[in-house]
Amino acid sequence: MKNIEVDYRKLRLSNLATSQFNHLFLLVFWPLFGISFAWVEKYYPVEHYISVFSPLDDFIPFLEIFVIPYVFWFAYIVGMHIYTLLFDVTAFRKMMWLFILTYTSTLVIYLIFPTCQNLRPESFERDNFLTRFMADYYAMDTHTNVCPSLHVAGSLAVMFTSWHAKGLEKWWIKLSFSVVAVLICLSTVFVKQHSVIDILIALPICGIAYFAVFKSNPQIE
Repeated sequence: MKNIEVDYRKLRLSNLATSQFNHLFLLVFWPLFGISFAWVEKYYPVEHYISVFSPLDDFIPFLEIFVIPYVFWFAYIVGMHIYTLLFDVTAFRKMMWLFILTYTSTLVIYLIFPTCQNLRPESFERDNFLTRFMADYYAMDTHTNVCPSLHVAGSLAVMFTSWHAKGLEKWWIKLSFSVVAVLICLSTVFVKQHSVIDILIALPICGIAYFAVFKSNPQIE
């Protein structure tokens, strides 16, 4: 990918629409998505949620250690935004289009097929910081609109970007990003936020978006 050199010290409102800085407009997607997701969660009329469940879910225990990669997802995404904004604007553009395609597709699926999950444990075998944190997280987060998993889509978007971003070419860096992405995906089922099905549905959506953005659309620069 052709890299675009950007000097943010020269950023002004008057030149925001220039080729050097117009990639920043892509960040508008995040508040738009946040508002849309909140509306779907709180105000979209749903008569019946489809309960997502796989028999495999019963064999997956709650393991609080996976709270760590589950929460690290937020830093994983924010960190790649900051890195690509500073060092590889082309990779930033492509990553943002991955998010736009996968998250918008997911939101449309939530509208057409409203889902929920009933996998959360009623109590925890152990009492520690991680289980208490997860109990508070359950209270804050709804158990609706879960399939496909946004955690999976987001972590794979970062992983795919790491495979192509400038300065991350070394094999062990790519492997590290890939391992973290896998751990985040696994964490969604081990903290009982998602069913295995939520992961499986997210994978082809992410794969198609990756092909569309990185493989078949070199014009995104």
